[in-house]
Amino acid sequence: MAQVAFDTLKFVETLETAGLPKEQAKAISLAVRESHEAVDVATKRDLEDVRKELSTEIANVRKEMEVRFDKVDAKFEKLGMQMTIRLGLMIGASVSIIAAILKM
Repeated sequence: MAQVAFDTLKFVETLETAGLPKEQAKAISLAVRESHEAVDVATKRDLEDVRKELSTEIANVRKEMEVRFDKVDAKFEKLGMQMTIRLGLMIGASVSIIAAILKM
């Protein structure tokens, strides 16, 4: 993350113009600068970088999901064919059994 730009000289001058003694203005300026250095602030560029990274990750996940869904669809299609064949065999066997019973 980037640091926030802080012009200590301009800040001191502003405080002196407002009537603060130079030493007090310097002390306040130093305290404000140190507090800014301690804070981790995200810049617009940082946010844009994260957005790009997340967009790439989301696109990758979507591609992976599409591949997996295609595999699942293929499995369901195969299972559907197997069930149709099994059902046909059961119907054929049933008809054969009924025909055999009727011939008795």
